[in-house]
Amino acid sequence: MSEQSLIFAFLLIYMENKIIDESKQGEALIRETGNKGGKKMFLESYGCQMNFADSEIVASILIDKGYTTTTDYKEADLIFVNTCAIRENAESKVRQRLYDYKKVKKTNKKLLIGVLGCMAERLKSKFLDEEKIVDLVVGPDAYKDLPNLLEEVNEGRNAVNVVLSKDETYGDVSPVRLNSNGVSAFVSI
Repeated sequence: MSEQSLIFAFLLIYMENKIIDESKQGEALIRETGNKGGKKMFLESYGCQMNFADSEIVASILIDKGYTTTTDYKEADLIFVNTCAIRENAESKVRQRLYDYKKVKKTNKKLLIGVLGCMAERLKSKFLDEEKIVDLVVGPDAYKDLPNLLEEVNEGRNAVNVVLSKDETYGDVSPVRLNSNGVSAFVSI
């Protein structure tokens, strides 16, 4: 048995009795940074554990670009909803959250709103056309392109990147850890 097969078998056994903590659904990712004057992002995750791991990658990429995190979406300059296309009621939850954000966007015209993850990949530009408040749509293999996509939005264009990649692993990105206890972390397989 190969080393990779052993690791996979161990993870299957370990995860056998684990369930997704539903109390974490929709919880904002928060990470203390030294950049107190930067733009603020509100990053909310729904769905599978992979979405929570991906949110940590997104936070890492944007913190490196000067963003800080906030738990109050009303004070954010950038709101991301990272969501799954598989989980029950995920799409209706996200659409409801988008309507909540629409109210804030009416008073904060500079607010940018994005949908991330496999639901973004599946629905592509429908979020841009139907919701009329989403500025960017980013699939799970395009997070490294976020700084470029944000630049496109800041230049007045909507941005979509949902291209799937056979090679992207984010192995060169050190994710920030959400509510880290210093012992556990997400592992990509």
